[in-house]
Amino acid sequence: MNGASPAAASPSIGAPSIGAPVRVELNGRQVEIRSAPATRLSDCLRDELGLTGTKVGCHAGDCGACTVLLDGEQVCACLVPVGRCDGRAVTTIEAVAAAPPGTPAEALRRAFIEHGAAQCGICTPGMLMAATALLTRVGSPTRAEVETAIGGVLCRCTGYQKIIDAVLAAGVPAANAEAAVPAAGAAVGARMVRADDTT
Repeated sequence: MNGASPAAASPSIGAPSIGAPVRVELNGRQVEIRSAPATRLSDCLRDELGLTGTKVGCHAGDCGACTVLLDGEQVCACLVPVGRCDGRAVTTIEAVAAAPPGTPAEALRRAFIEHGAAQCGICTPGMLMAATALLTRVGSPTRAEVETAIGGVLCRCTGYQKIIDAVLAAGVPAANAEAAVPAAGAAVGARMVRADDTT
């Protein structure tokens, strides 16, 4: 033995091992991620890339607040190591937030507003991402399909009914065409339809 302790001779457990960058298509553009391959995607998105729309609630895949799309499928970003994203497409809530008018993502955002589906905001990004994945696969889902799709995202505020109603409304083109949302900058003081008004 050369006198060095085994701990000194090998890298410490958990220390970043940064090799070649991980290349991903993030929200439609190519990026290189420098985080260690074992870094949680949720941490990388928030800490390295500054995309704080992805929320972290449990770091165990139980709450679904960190839901993003990986190659179009919903995943809990807290369970996905960055290294598994190499060469793949990652879509975050920032892409849904930037979707232009007339797109399904914009219709979903509008439906969440109209139905009062967002409360405290912790689950909202995960709910929107889960709903986006569903509406991409199934244009007009059934109530059961919506319940299954959002079942992995916990919400303690809404009781889910308003969220389910919003996703169902976003999947119905006629409902989207009739929606009345004030233009940006014109919402304050504007008359709005009550989210709980069923008449």
